[in-house]
Amino acid sequence: MSDAAGTTGSTGVMELSADDCWDFLRSQQVGRLAVSVGGVPDIFPVNYAVADLTILFRTASGTKLMELAANRSVAFEADRWNVAEGVSVVIRGRAHVLEGAEAEDLSYVDLATWAPGEKPTLVQIRPAAVSGRRLTLKKR
Repeated sequence: MSDAAGTTGSTGVMELSADDCWDFLRSQQVGRLAVSVGGVPDIFPVNYAVADLTILFRTASGTKLMELAANRSVAFEADRWNVAEGVSVVIRGRAHVLEGAEAEDLSYVDLATWAPGEKPTLVQIRPAAVSGRRLTLKKR
């Protein structure tokens, strides 16, 4: 465990500050959206962007939107791993489908999708909690 935010304890785990978490999220393009409906968890990879300390992603009609309509409480995670370290940031919050002026106000955000097909629905995750860790990996 870390001694304090921003320092690495003897275990090689460093808790990231909120600013460091958002800097990391801005540096990535793919994360995972976790939802739970009726006690059944589900997870989806999504391309995303950060705007005003929120997460934005686009989606089409289907399972994600149906599950978000049933339960807007979500978790979102982005991570990066290499041979020396791993970084993971998790957001817990509420997902909101943006329409009309709300969506237009965020039209400046560069939000590319990799999957084929139209993704007309813009979803915003407004965080209630943000946490992150950087792990120094053991050499084998």
